[in-house]
Parts: sequence; structure tokens; C-alpha cells
Amino acid sequence: MPMTPFSLALPFVLAACAFAQTAPASPFTDYRGEKPGNVHKITAKDLPAPFATESADNGPEVVSRPSDAWPQAPVGFKVELFASDLKNPRLIRTAPNGDYFLAEMGANRVKVFRGIGKDGKMQQTEIFASGLNRPFGIAFYPAGPSPKWIYIANTGSVVRFPYQNGDLKARASSEVVVKDLPHGSGHSTRDVAFSADGSKMYVSVGSESNVDDPDTHSGEFHRADILEFTPEGQFVRIYAAGIRNPVGIAVNPTTGELWCSVNERDALGDNLVPDYITHVVPGGFYGWPWFYLGPHQDPRHAGKHPELAARVVVPDVLLQPHDASLEMLFYDGAQFPAEYRGDIFAAEHGSWNKAVRTGYEVIRVPLHGRDRAGGEYEDFLTGFVTATGEVWGRPVGLAVASDGALMVTDDGSNSIWRVSYAGR
Repeated sequence: MPMTPFSLALPFVLAACAFAQTAPASPFTDYRGEKPGNVHKITAKDLPAPFATESADNGPEVVSRPSDAWPQAPVGFKVELFASDLKNPRLIRTAPNGDYFLAEMGANRVKVFRGIGKDGKMQQTEIFASGLNRPFGIAFYPAGPSPKWIYIANTGSVVRFPYQNGDLKARASSEVVVKDLPHGSGHSTRDVAFSADGSKMYVSVGSESNVDDPDTHSGEFHRADILEFTPEGQFVRIYAAGIRNPVGIAVNPTTGELWCSVNERDALGDNLVPDYITHVVPGGFYGWPWFYLGPHQDPRHAGKHPELAARVVVPDVLLQPHDASLEMLFYDGAQFPAEYRGDIFAAEHGSWNKAVRTGYEVIRVPLHGRDRAGGEYEDFLTGFVTATGEVWGRPVGLAVASDGALMVTDDGSNSIWRVSYAGR
């Protein structure tokens, strides 16, 4: 369709509207305040009242990457394009032998990448398994150098394939481990992770809705939860509840604690409710849909379940509201400077429910050698939004390469980026 003068001018009109707005009051920010090395910290005391601003409908129309656009990392880091022309690349995992397994959700398959050339691009690619159903989570089991299985979380099931190091294609048909995960509408991503001792399998299941009451909506059964199973797929319990969409889950290799990266609810205003990253308390309740971030009641459920208010766990790290925090990991490589060791990285897919965009970046949560975060986070990989507010990239998945580089999937440009440390 040919572009009319009006459609040609529209991006500039939107950009003018964005820049006409003053920057949000600290500690809140938007893409204009995101720059590698910038540190942010939000606490529950900073939260505005619900509906302090109108609820925005500002989803991105992703454009092709402009010729002068490239992801920006802190000084000393190099960003290379590892793979492109993918079909909705989502979660990525590094196999013990160094291969990368990618959930290519748009093609209902898992791909494998092997090797890296002098140009920073992959050298070999194969389709490991196809015919899947919106695959997302990937985990090797048991942990260690010689896994026997690769588990893949479809939107409605968990399956596993026999696996030996070096397999580029599945050596046998899949075995269904968990048959009936709740699915059908709402959040479709399911992540899978194993406890440090291998005895527990955790599966994250996002809510069907933004804020539907599970008391009256049967579709929310076993949703907005992290579920615990045995590795053979026997249901054990709801490990933690009231987590609207725990997209990414990961086990801290030092403490053995489960952590998650969460999309919180929308439609309460620009600066509510913060997304978050947190360690997960076994049996913990995180508030959705009746409360958020402690005893703050969602006004859309006023007066409901007052007995739960005191139980709501306040998460460790509050992020910008509507960031759409997706996959997370603990950096266990040796390439980055020593102060990065053990820190959390998380992919922020980017907002739709905020007047001026936020997210569209990879963040770092420094742990400073401790078991728990102090609440602050740092912009690490930015530049996926142009100065005029056009979105060309949306980070989703993260993996640590065998050489310590950070691999970042991007379903905006349908690419994988490789971030390495080149020295100061």
C-alpha cells in the first residue's frame, strides 16, 4: 500500500508527542532515560495511586533496523550480529558442549546453532525438533556435562527428547512429561527449570487475563503460578502463587533458590504496576490479582480477600512498570569483568501500556557477591528504540556462551546478538 503524506508524517507526529512530555519523576523513567550504565531503583514507597495517569494504548509497530542503529553496551563491550532472519526467536539455552538451542516459536520448532566465525556469526544450524506447539522453555537434564534429556515447554505441555552431547537433531520422538498445562488464551509462554539437586521440576504458567478474579473465572485455575512437578511429570504442588506472568525462571547456582522475572498487570496508569525480578519463596503469595507489591489492593477488586493482604510478598527488584520483563539468568561466565560474576541479566521486551515507551533493553541486576539483590538495576544493552521513538528490536531470551559471551534473542529484528567483553 503506498504511503500517504499523512502516514509519512505520522511517526514524526508521534515522536513530537513523546518529546513534548516531560520525563517522568524519578525513580520512574522511559526509553529516553535508558543508557548503558544508568542505575535505577524503585521501592514500594515510590508507587503512585492507581489511575494517577490515564492508561495508555501505545504498542509498538516494529520497523526494520535503521542503517545507523545498533545495540549499545557499556564501554569495553562489543556487540555482534550472530544470526538473523529467524522466525520469532524466543528463549535460548547453551548446551554443555557449547551449542545453542533456540525456541523459534513462530515456526513451532527448536533450532540448534553451532560454532562462531571470525565475523561473529554462527557457522552451522540445524532443526532439532519441529511440530511443537508454541515452544518456549528449554532445559537439559540432569545437570552437568552429560545430560540424558532435553525438556521443552510447549504452551500446553512439557515434553522431553533423549539427548546426548552433540546431537543436532532429535534422536527419537518426544515423550510427553506433563500432559495438560492450562492454556488456550492469555499468556502462552511456559518456562521450565530444575532444582539444584534435580529432584524438582518447576514450570511457570502465566495468567489467562490482566486481572480476572480466579474465584469467578475457571480459566485461571493453576495459572499465575509456578508449578512443581517431579522430573517424570507428577504434579507435586503450587510452588508459588499470585505471580501474574512469571515468564522467565532460573535457579541461583550458588544458593539453589528459584528466581523469576515477572510481567505485572496493566491499566492502572503509566507507573503502576512495576514488573519485577525476585527470589521465589516456597509457598509464597505475590498478590495477583487482588493485591500488588505488598498490601496494595487493586481497586478493581476492592474489599476482596482482606485476609491475604498481610501475606503478599514484596519482590526483591522492582522494574519500570510495563517493561515486560521476560527471560533472566545468572551470569556464570568468566569473560566479563569479575564484578559481573553471579549477577542477574534480564530481557525487557518493552511496553505497550505506557504513554512514552519503556523497556526494549537488557538489564543487569548486580548482586555484589551476595545471595540477594539490593533493589537496584542497571541498563546494560539499549538502543532498540530510535531517538524518535521507533522500535526496531525487542529482547526476549538470554544465554551465557561457553566462552562467557552473552547471547540475546530479539524477536523485533528476528535476530540473535552476541555481547562480548573486549577490554577497556
